[in-house]
Amino acid sequence: MGIYMVSVTAEDWRGAYEGGRAEIAAGLNRELSRRGLPPYAPGPGPVPRFEEKMVPPMDGFAELCREHGVDDLLSWSVLVPVSLDSEITVATQEEPDEPVAIAGAPQVLLMAELLAASVPLPPEVLAASGPLALTSWYFDASAREVPSADTSFHTALYLHAARHCLTHGCPVVYS
Repeated sequence: MGIYMVSVTAEDWRGAYEGGRAEIAAGLNRELSRRGLPPYAPGPGPVPRFEEKMVPPMDGFAELCREHGVDDLLSWSVLVPVSLDSEITVATQEEPDEPVAIAGAPQVLLMAELLAASVPLPPEVLAASGPLALTSWYFDASAREVPSADTSFHTALYLHAARHCLTHGCPVVYS
């Protein structure tokens, strides 16, 4: 149990069933249209799965974000491969009092790259690929040798999530 950051398939993005995100997708497309932008739809093909568990505390990472003026990096719950000049919020019937915050992956990538330039990320963290690769590194003994491993984990996580979203054209969400 816990919170995960995961990629969303095209089927789940359009799905109106429990766990589907059709309401968020429709709200995003309404807002994109209002801004004069084309609608977003994930590609139809299969994409590699992105999945990481949010295990370490985020205090050091949140402080790093504040120091670099990228607090927006912490505010989204849905990441899409669309350039957005500002975050989009979408209310849902399931959680009408807690709108979903949607961020653009190009902007998140820029913020994550800024942080990655200031945090010494071990080569194995930068090269991590596949579901739970960063999570496994964090629980591995070698992570204990890295100063501020929690901050390194989260910096790499946001970097990898944005890259995955852009490379594969799929949303990434907290689940």
